[in-house]
This record gives sequence, structure tokens and C-alpha cells, in this order.
Amino acid sequence: MTATGEKYQHPEYLVETDWLEQNLDTADLRVFDCTVNVMPNPDPVQSQKFPFVYQSGRVHFDQAHIPHAGFIDIPSELSDVSSSLPLMLPPEEQFSEVMSNYGVGDNTRVVLYSSTEPNWAARVWWLLHAFGFDNAVILNGGWGKWTAEGRPVSTRACTYATAQFTAKPRPGAFVDKHEVLAAIRDDEVSIINALPSPIHTGSSDVVFGRKGRIAGSINVPFVSLHDSDTGVYLPADQLQQKFDGVGTGNAGQIITYCGGGIAAANNAFTLAMLGYDKVAVYDGSMLEWGNDASLPMEMG
Repeated sequence: MTATGEKYQHPEYLVETDWLEQNLDTADLRVFDCTVNVMPNPDPVQSQKFPFVYQSGRVHFDQAHIPHAGFIDIPSELSDVSSSLPLMLPPEEQFSEVMSNYGVGDNTRVVLYSSTEPNWAARVWWLLHAFGFDNAVILNGGWGKWTAEGRPVSTRACTYATAQFTAKPRPGAFVDKHEVLAAIRDDEVSIINALPSPIHTGSSDVVFGRKGRIAGSINVPFVSLHDSDTGVYLPADQLQQKFDGVGTGNAGQIITYCGGGIAAANNAFTLAMLGYDKVAVYDGSMLEWGNDASLPMEMG
């Protein structure tokens, strides 16, 4: 299923800044800053395998945030800390406990935003989607649009009362390397790389173990999905053209990947808005694939 005309199949996955400002005091609304700061790995050896390090964006949240917003700490609380890879899908029990402590219950509505790339809000949206929570939305344009419009900000710390989050895992929201390997040989599956084109082709200095991309994958950079001035998602027809242009229109399934499953979540979210219902994120992405010499890659 894909978008028709100029409308998203699921416009309810986005919320606009004017609506949010008017509804900030709604009792069952939960607003969260999901920002993570990404920096070059200072270790010259490790940087060839893991080019970036990830730190919570809480310091920026403490300086200014949307009134009544709470903060979601992706690296330490919504990632599997037992994994050798950063930012991986957390266990169900951990996710349920953290979301309950954040005040997210089965009957609440969640608005997500980031002060950097929209990928972080999309990552949390996709995690909620994977655990069966369907009442989350992303703030279109995020913090950048909110502040550019001169809307109110706060420095007051906010926490919501504890709630009860019930996880209902949704099969197929995430896939592993074995499923991706099988997909390479399946003409019904499209594998989309959300990283910038120079990384996809192998011409960039950014290396996840090996240069290049997953064999057979196509490229829709996450940044191309947004208006460069406002940060909002492009109109549905423009987004559809981008995916149609790389041949995903008739795909039975789509798998998205990137460096570590974050930008991939943004592409997956966009595809969900357009109406694609068989979309999965390869969580290990290039941090796993590029560092496993047994897995096929290509360049150019």
C-alpha cells in the first residue's frame, strides 16, 4: 500500500507545532525530547569500526525545552546495554519498565521531538511501534521549527506520574543480519540505505569497518526526506517519488538500514506514513554488517 495523490496514508503519525502549543496542558498528553548527540570517535583504532560515539542530549534539554516536556535517554535507557553494538533494541521487560517510569501508559498520547536530527524522534516512534504502541506522533519540524516560530520554551524539569505500559511486540518491525542476507536473494524485498550518498557509494572517509553498502541495497538518504529550511517532512507526493525512483513501488517488503538503526528508523517511519505496511529496520545496520567480513558488500 502506498500514498495516493498528495496526502499521506497516515497523516495522524505527525503533529504540527500550532496544535501542540494549543494542547500542551492536555492531561493525557506526554511530550518528550529524544535528542542524542553524535560525535566522531576519538579513538583512532576503534573509529575504523565504530566511527561515532553517542551521548545523551539531556544537557541541552536542561537548558531549554518545550514546556511540560520530559526527556527520553536513548543510549542508557532505551538501548540494550548488554549488546556489543550501541543503540540496539532493548529487551521487552526493560522497554516496558522505562516507558512506565516515563509516564507512558496504554491510554496516553505521546509526542516526540529532537533538537538535532529528526532520526532520534523517529527511533523512539519505531520502538513504540515495535512494542505495539500506536498512539505516538512526531512533531513535524521538531525543536528547530518550534523555536524558529518563537513558541514558548522552558527550563523547568518535568516528570510525569508513573503509568503502566503494556508491551505487545509487533513481529517483523526489526530484522537481523540473517534475514537481510536472505533478502538480498529475494526479488520481492527492497533494502534501503538511509545514509548519505558518499557513504553508500564508499567514497566517504566515514567507515563502518568496510567501505560501501550492503550488497544489492539502494539509497534514499534520510536528509532528503525533509525540507532543508524548516526540517518538516516533504509532501507525500514528493516522498513517494523518491522511493519510486529507486524501485520500491512494487516491493513486497522493505528493509531499511543505516549506521546503527537510527536514520533507518526515520526512513521506516516515512514509509509507514506513506502507507507501506511491511517495513522493517535492520537494527545492527552497518555497525554489524560492515564489521563482519563474511557478509557481502559492494561499492560504487
